[in-house]
Amino acid sequence: MTMKPVGQTATAGFQIGVRRTLNMSKEQAWELLTSATGLKLWLGDLETLNLEAGHPYTAYDGTSGEMRVVKPYAQLRMTWQRKDWAKPSTLQIRLLPASGNKTTISFHQEKLADLHAREEMKMRWESVLSRLSDYAG
Repeated sequence: MTMKPVGQTATAGFQIGVRRTLNMSKEQAWELLTSATGLKLWLGDLETLNLEAGHPYTAYDGTSGEMRVVKPYAQLRMTWQRKDWAKPSTLQIRLLPASGNKTTISFHQEKLADLHAREEMKMRWESVLSRLSDYAG
């Protein structure tokens, strides 16, 4: 019996999930994620982002995709494709209530091409969460 590599699924390619609990309410976390400062941290530099399902986006580094689900103060789901990737992945960001008026921010990405892409995105989301935590009280 061969073992599957860490993060490999039967149907969604490779996936990664990273989360961190921050000392802020869901409303504060949402406002940070969707602010110009927050967007730059996790999505990159881009001219505009329409937070409505069906709207495309392209960052200046070539990362592009389409918003699929927008539930204010709870969830963002979108396609995410770097310019050098053959196919898009799916990125989901969830805001989960935690005790003491804290919020857990969860990044989950699936349909990644391989173990290398998984590790690359794991490092990216861990870095993003670390930088977002700098804004928490």
